[in-house]
Amino acid sequence: MTTTAQPAPALPAHVSSPAEPLPNQILTALGQHRMATTGQLQALLRPAARRQTVSTPLNRLRRQGLVDYTVLPRSRGMRAWYLTGDGARMVKDFPALRGRPTYPITSTTAASLKTPHTLTVLRTHLAFVADAREHGDEHGFLDWTPEVSHSLGDGEKVIADALLHYTLTGPGQRTKLRAFVEVDRTTMSSERLASKLIDYARLWSYEPQLVGRNRSRQPVLPGPAWLRWYPVYPRILFVLTGTSRQVLDNRISDLQAMAAQHPLVATMSRTVPLGAAVLDDIEAQGPTGEVWTPLNDGHPRSWTEL
Repeated sequence: MTTTAQPAPALPAHVSSPAEPLPNQILTALGQHRMATTGQLQALLRPAARRQTVSTPLNRLRRQGLVDYTVLPRSRGMRAWYLTGDGARMVKDFPALRGRPTYPITSTTAASLKTPHTLTVLRTHLAFVADAREHGDEHGFLDWTPEVSHSLGDGEKVIADALLHYTLTGPGQRTKLRAFVEVDRTTMSSERLASKLIDYARLWSYEPQLVGRNRSRQPVLPGPAWLRWYPVYPRILFVLTGTSRQVLDNRISDLQAMAAQHPLVATMSRTVPLGAAVLDDIEAQGPTGEVWTPLNDGHPRSWTEL
């Protein structure tokens, strides 16, 4: 009996393709996310594989001088991996990272200073990755860009902890969503955290003014500057962790107060979805669970319904 070979089913866009060598994907992921533990890289790149599938090429890359690690305190030897200078120089021309600064970490001391915040931001991303896989949506390891900066004019800028790209998929329908993500580990005052909403409102309303020769030589899109990068202004998500539930709830209340009381933020909130959630809740119920508190309404809902 003759049978016809059937093509292998295509992988969903949010699952890394094995067609690209895993070491290249590891280097790309570290170039994108700055730092990751072995377990986090496994969850990003090979969620169904054994841990050794990722740890073996990591150790090989370290012997080649392209990556290194710092051991996390009180972790029983857990390693957080990052690119060396040689590794950063190698990946800067990878197609996925062109134009993206790689910021090599030059020592284990420097790595240890960056570790807590960087790994918490990546932990947040992993919750979205897992949720996308469960629901058949599209959100992969390159759909989360840390440290996205935009000018506010006069030398000022706003830097988001991450920019999220996410595609909801349904029968005959694809909905693209974007969000600026702020991950708060309770390392700053609640007032300073809430004031970040003012920076995002300034970006929302900022229109650069060109003067002199630039006015005739450089065409400018009418309207605010963010239209150069986004068809719709990204929603703004605050992810909170690092202290008791009562303190986190108080910080969410302060964010709501800022959204209600600051004129520019209040105006922005009429058209830009704003929400806050506790990281433990996001991980337990998924980002599409009813864990997000809208900053202009008190009823929890999914981040996609803010």
